[in-house]
Amino acid sequence: MKIIAANKRANHDYLISQNINAGLVLTGSEVKSLRINTGSIRGSFIIEKNGELWLSNCYIKKYNNSNDKLYNPNKDRKLLVTKKEINKILGQLKQGGISIVPISLFFDNKGFVKLNFGLGKGKKKFDKRQSIKEKDWNLKKERILKNN
Repeated sequence: MKIIAANKRANHDYLISQNINAGLVLTGSEVKSLRINTGSIRGSFIIEKNGELWLSNCYIKKYNNSNDKLYNPNKDRKLLVTKKEINKILGQLKQGGISIVPISLFFDNKGFVKLNFGLGKGKKKFDKRQSIKEKDWNLKKERILKNN
């Protein structure tokens, strides 16, 4: 598993409850571009159109040797998820307060591009402070145990 792009703010801004891996519908030149690490999911989000999930605002740079003249690097890309999983995700979204957050974009063992996304609830400011305090305390605890 080779990670192409990661959304570092996802775990900071959201409390992720469930992780799901999904494939992406890409052209050949987009896959070649991703092989040389020219993708980013910063600021991207997942939307629902006509009962399908789409990744919006994901940046994939134009491959140098491609002949596509009207290439849009931020176009919407379809996620490959089973109908059962889509229904489960949309059911949780309709309950309210839950967002679909892209976490990482990676190549799996077979060479396919996959997106790891999670269902998360947005953190408030005091939740973010509490998670930072816990992280710092765990680091200090590990240092103390290591030195003793």
